[in-house]
Amino acid sequence: MTGATSERQAPLFGRLSGQGALITGSSTGIGECIARRFASEGAHVLVQGRDQHRTTKVAADLRDCGCQASATTGDLGDPSFPEELARRAVQILGGVDILVNNAAISTRSNLETTDASMFDQIIAVNLRAPLLLIRSLLRHFRSRGSAAILNIGSSNAYCGEPELLAYSISKGGLMTLSRNLSDALAKDGIRVNHLNLGWVLTPNEYELKCSEGLPSDWPNALPKSFAPSGALLAPEDIAHFALAFVEQSSHRVSGSVVDLEQYPIIGRNPPKVLSPGTPT
Repeated sequence: MTGATSERQAPLFGRLSGQGALITGSSTGIGECIARRFASEGAHVLVQGRDQHRTTKVAADLRDCGCQASATTGDLGDPSFPEELARRAVQILGGVDILVNNAAISTRSNLETTDASMFDQIIAVNLRAPLLLIRSLLRHFRSRGSAAILNIGSSNAYCGEPELLAYSISKGGLMTLSRNLSDALAKDGIRVNHLNLGWVLTPNEYELKCSEGLPSDWPNALPKSFAPSGALLAPEDIAHFALAFVEQSSHRVSGSVVDLEQYPIIGRNPPKVLSPGTPT
């Protein structure tokens, strides 16, 4: 019994030991992996999501492993929620040192299907919420003299896919927000960095592609033009880079926009002809 307890103790000297980290959209997928990685490095993590059962389960799993984790739920599309979330985070964590704006809606839409309601919903969660959350935490960050903010974007920010119009616009705005605030807040010791993600194989992405007609083994049958390494990026890959940008050893780095992809986003010249049945 003693041995089991010892194995589950939280790390005392992790790379984020003693820091409070709020990760939005961390009840599943990429956000969950970031929360698990940060907690394993000693951070007290606040898991945030919309589904109460899933959110509390992730936090409970982390605590069962000896990590420090708490849970809170709410809808980031509600304009009043970011301020409430900031208040909860400061209270629950005792102080916020790290903020990861990961939550996003990726509803498919093109010009014909993007109406005002859909557009407003996607912008509210993907762009307005990060802005309001940072704004709500600004006084707290300034009082502490430092903070690390990481915004999770998408390679779609550069132009996007035809069926991801509203999503792409929101991620383009988020990239501009990151660059603007990194410049504006640097004097306060508040770092803002940004990751533009390529295609990541999350559980939700797997299910989505299956629902769109791809076979169950589709991740193993992708052409090299989509996955030159032979596989898509995994959520754990993103968590690895997220940690690198928020830990203390990167305290002089701010304003970086990094593309996490398997090929250059700008200047890429993929094959023009694909074989029949190739996933898109």
